[in-house]
Amino acid sequence: MSEHPLVAAVKPLVDAMGAELLGPAQAEVDDVVLSWEGEDVLAVRLPQLSESLDHILVAMERRHGMPLAELDRKAKQEVVRILEARGAFSVRHGVETVAGALGVSRFTVYNYLNRETALSREKAAKGE
Repeated sequence: MSEHPLVAAVKPLVDAMGAELLGPAQAEVDDVVLSWEGEDVLAVRLPQLSESLDHILVAMERRHGMPLAELDRKAKQEVVRILEARGAFSVRHGVETVAGALGVSRFTVYNYLNRETALSREKAAKGE
C-alpha cells in the first residue's frame, strides 16, 4: 500500500486500536473503507473485542513501563477504572483477563470496580 497522506494520518490510530490496514480491494463487508477526494484509499479491519482488550493491556504495560502485575494497589485500581471506562468488562471473560494481567483475583477486580462505583456515587451526592 502506497504511503498516501490518509494512510500516514490514520496509521497511528489504527495501530493504537490493534486494527489492520488493507488495500481497498481487500475489504470485506465488516471492514471500514476510507476515501480521499472520492477515491477509495484504504480499508481498516477492526479487531475483535477480545483482541482489543489484549491490545489495550499491552499498551497500558508500555505506558507504565512494567508488567501490570508489578504495579502497586493504587495504580492497579486506576488501571481498572480506565479499563471500565473503555468497556473492557463488557467483553466475555474481561474480568478474568484483566485479573490475570494484574496478577490479582477476579474478586479483587470486582472490589476495585465496586470501589469506583461507590466513589462516583459519593461525588455525585456531594455535587462534584
